[in-house]
Amino acid sequence: MTPQARMLLWSAIRHIVLLAGALVMLTPFIWMVSTASKPQTEIFSSDLHLIPYHFALWDNLRIAFAKADLWRYLLNGLIVTTSIFGLQVLVALPAAYALAKLRFLGRDVLFALVVFCILIPPQATAIPVFLLLHKLGVLDSYAALVLPFTISVFGIFLMRQFFKTVPDDLIDAARMDGISEFGIVWRVMLPTAIPAVTAFGIFSVVAHWNDYFWPLIVLNSEHLQTPPLAVAHFRNNEAGTNYGPLMAAAMVIIAPLVIAFLFAQRRFIEGITLTGIK
Repeated sequence: MTPQARMLLWSAIRHIVLLAGALVMLTPFIWMVSTASKPQTEIFSSDLHLIPYHFALWDNLRIAFAKADLWRYLLNGLIVTTSIFGLQVLVALPAAYALAKLRFLGRDVLFALVVFCILIPPQATAIPVFLLLHKLGVLDSYAALVLPFTISVFGIFLMRQFFKTVPDDLIDAARMDGISEFGIVWRVMLPTAIPAVTAFGIFSVVAHWNDYFWPLIVLNSEHLQTPPLAVAHFRNNEAGTNYGPLMAAAMVIIAPLVIAFLFAQRRFIEGITLTGIK
């Protein structure tokens, strides 16, 4: 076998493996769309098929919006995720700049602590944070959903790795022009870090948009509930779950994430790639 033929063979194998992996990842979404498009009788039928015999997507969407105020839940998700992301950027950028470009005693120790904190799951600190929010009297509010996630150690780590790739000459030139350190962060570093900020934004928004654990604990009011909690309205242990409207509601909930990723995918890939450059 010639070297060219060997390269073509390996390329074909890689593409087959990637296509197989993509199919595995997309199968739940394909099944969701298929189920959302079927009437109840076809969903529980013993005949397994993806394409519905009777298209019922619009009926299931109508039932889903009638049973739960999905627009309100989507608005709540938008308010919570954008607030969290905005506050995380306000904290992460100056912290990452200090860890990447400023020289001070204990910098490496602080960065090691940041990396260590990435290993701590949010469930481990849920009870102390809940008790703190109870003492502050902010349970069952937007503040209870936003404040615990204001500091993102992953965001600090990601921004720090990106800032390490920015030439020091650029920062020195800004200092010679009389720009303060905070001015450098927002006027020099932020514009160069748009790909990394976009990548972090995708991670942050997806994580908090899909968060079911924390809103379930801190919320009692239905009008404050986030999109994942909307799915719980379609559970019925006594009469049986109506999976058509449930899957239709799930489609509505994940649609903003899919659209946002499609628009930001180029910046997302750039940000992830550049943060790995030494």
